[in-house]
Amino acid sequence: MIDHIGFPVSDFARSRAFYTAALAPLGYTVIMAFEPGETPDGFPHAGLGRAGKPDFWISGGGASGGRVHVAFTAPDRETVDAFYEAAIAAGGTDHGAPGVRPHYHPNYYGAFVLDPDGHNIEAVCHTPPA
Repeated sequence: MIDHIGFPVSDFARSRAFYTAALAPLGYTVIMAFEPGETPDGFPHAGLGRAGKPDFWISGGGASGGRVHVAFTAPDRETVDAFYEAAIAAGGTDHGAPGVRPHYHPNYYGAFVLDPDGHNIEAVCHTPPA
């Protein structure tokens, strides 16, 4: 289980807007945000999550050069589809349209989008279709 994940982004305002829109179908909102003067590293930070717990963080520290992959759990396949549509509309790049990925397991239904920094962002549902 992932408690939270965070990584630096090259354009904090752009990435915050992207994630706020792309993760809305998954029930994510910005729960905590800190301005540069409020953080030890001097960069802005935003924590997104559900039910009052931020588990996905971005910081304005600049791209680290590597591509991060993070998968968000979706309750059903329709939510995976909604994530993909919202992420593409928010400026993401297709990296794998919604669909079954049987090479992972028979009920693995995921969608992959590259965010503005090229990180591989996924929404996945592991349950059979209703």
